[in-house]
Amino acid sequence: MFNQHAKWLKITAHLPWRHRIASLNYLLASHVWRQDHNGFTHQDPGFIDHVVNKKAEIVRVYLPPDANCLLSVMDHCLRSRHYVNVVVAGKHPAPQWLAMDEAVKHCSRGIGIWPWASDDQNESPDVVMVACGDVPTLETLAAISLLRAHLPALKIRMVNVVDLMKLQPQTEHPHGLSDVDFDELFTRDRPVIFAFHAYPWLIHRLTYRRTNHRNLHVRGYKEEGTITTPFDMTVLNDLDRFHLAMDVIDRVPQTGDLGVYLKQQLQDKLIEHKQYITKHGEDLPEIRNWKWGQTADCKT
Repeated sequence: MFNQHAKWLKITAHLPWRHRIASLNYLLASHVWRQDHNGFTHQDPGFIDHVVNKKAEIVRVYLPPDANCLLSVMDHCLRSRHYVNVVVAGKHPAPQWLAMDEAVKHCSRGIGIWPWASDDQNESPDVVMVACGDVPTLETLAAISLLRAHLPALKIRMVNVVDLMKLQPQTEHPHGLSDVDFDELFTRDRPVIFAFHAYPWLIHRLTYRRTNHRNLHVRGYKEEGTITTPFDMTVLNDLDRFHLAMDVIDRVPQTGDLGVYLKQQLQDKLIEHKQYITKHGEDLPEIRNWKWGQTADCKT
C-alpha cells in the first residue's frame, strides 16, 4: 500500500490538473528498542530502508529525540502536502532534552550540534558522536557523560540528527546537506561514532560519498533481540553507552593508558549488567535512574 501510494504521489505531482493532497503520515511509536513483551519476531526497523528507496521528492524520514521535537516535527508533517512522512518516536517515558523553542529551531534545521553536550567550542574535536533516534540519543549522551568524567581532556562534539535525509548530498535529496555543511558538522578527518535507530548500513548508504566516510563507525540494530529489559536490547546490539564509549577509546589514540583502564571498567560493567538483569529482571538502578549532568561512575 505504501509502494502504490508513493508511486501515485510521484506521478500526480507532475500533472498540472491534479491538486496536491495532504501528506500520508506514519507515526511509528512501537519500536525495536523497547520490547518488554514483544519478542524477536516483532523486531525489525527495516521499514525506514524501504521508504528511503522511493523518490526523494516524495519521502521524508524524521527521528525526533524527545517529546518537544516530536511536537515540532508532527506540526510540520500535518501541515505538509503530497509527501509520505515517516516519524519514529517511542511511546515509553523518556528524557526531555530541549525546551520547546530550542526544539523548533533544531527540527527546522533537521540536524545540528548540541553545544551543551559538546566541549570542542574552542578547538577541533577529537571525536564526533552522532545520534539519530530517541534511544540512540539517550545512550550517546550517557556515553559522553562517562567519557567526560573519566577522560576530561577529550574533546567531544555531539551532533543530533532529526531529519534523516539531511545525510544525503543535496544533489540526491532536496533536504540534503552540501558537502561543505556536512564537513563542518562531521569534520573531514576525525573519528565519527554514529548511534542509529535502525540498520547501520543505511547510514553508510546515505553518506558513502562524503569526505569523512572512511572514519564513520555506525552502531544500530543488527538482528539481536528477545523479550528483555530496555537497556539489554541496546547491549545485545552494541548500541549501549558502554560500547559507544569503548568505540571512542578504540578510535582515539590520545586516550592513552587512561582509556585502556576505562575500557576494562566498561567491560566489567557489561558483565555486571548481565548478572543483575538475570537476578532481578530489570536494569541496574544507575541505568534506570540516569540523568544528564549527574556524576558518571562505571566502577563495579
